[in-house]
Amino acid sequence: MEDQAQNLSSSSERRLNAYTLAATAAGVGALCLAPAAEAKVVYTPAHVNIVQNGGLFAFDLNHDGTADFGLSNLFRFCSSSRCTGSLNARGEGQNEIWSVICNTNYNCAAALPKGTKVGFKGQFSKPRPLIMAVGNYEVFFGPWWNVEQAYLGIKFVIKGKTHFGWARVKFSRGQRFSITAILTGYAYETIPNKPIIAGATKGPDEKAGSLGALAAGLGH
Repeated sequence: MEDQAQNLSSSSERRLNAYTLAATAAGVGALCLAPAAEAKVVYTPAHVNIVQNGGLFAFDLNHDGTADFGLSNLFRFCSSSRCTGSLNARGEGQNEIWSVICNTNYNCAAALPKGTKVGFKGQFSKPRPLIMAVGNYEVFFGPWWNVEQAYLGIKFVIKGKTHFGWARVKFSRGQRFSITAILTGYAYETIPNKPIIAGATKGPDEKAGSLGALAAGLGH
C-alpha cells in the first residue's frame, strides 16, 4: 500500500508539473502576443489629384472625422514673362511635418525616401504651410522638384498622445512651372511614440509575433 501511495503521489506530481509548464507557456505566449495585437499600422490607399487652385485638400489619417493634414497646389496664371507654381503641405492643430531648411530662408517639407524611420529624431515644424516645391522663371527650389515620388513624414496627436505616420505623394512638373501632385496613400502607427517606416503598410511587429509563437510551442 505504501508503494502504491508513492506511485500515485509521483504520478500526481508529474501531472501537476505538466499542467504548470503548460500554463506557464500559455501565459508567456499571451504576454508576448499582447503587444503584437496592439501594434498596428493603419494604412489608407488613395489616388487623389491635388487640383491646381482647388484650395486645401485635407485628409484624416485616423478616420476620426477631424482633418489632420492638408495639401495645396497653387498656380498663378501669367503672361509670357512669368508664371509661378507651388505645392505646399500643412499640419492642422498641433500636428507637424518633417521639414528641412531650403533656399536659406524657408522651411520646406522634406521629401523622404521609402524606408526612412519617422520618429522623434525627425526635424518637425509647427503647423503652418511648408513649401514642397515652388518655381517660376526667376527661381525654383524645394525638396520635391527632383523626385517622382516621396513621403511626407508626419507627427500628430490622438487623444493627447503623439503618433507618427507618412503620406506618399507622386510629383511631376508641367509647362510654365505648373505642378501635378497625387496623394497615393497614407498610414500611421497606432502605438503612441512608436516610429513608423515610410512606406510600411502592415503590422504587427514580427519579432513579438515570433516570440509568441515560440512560447505557444512550448505547451505541446
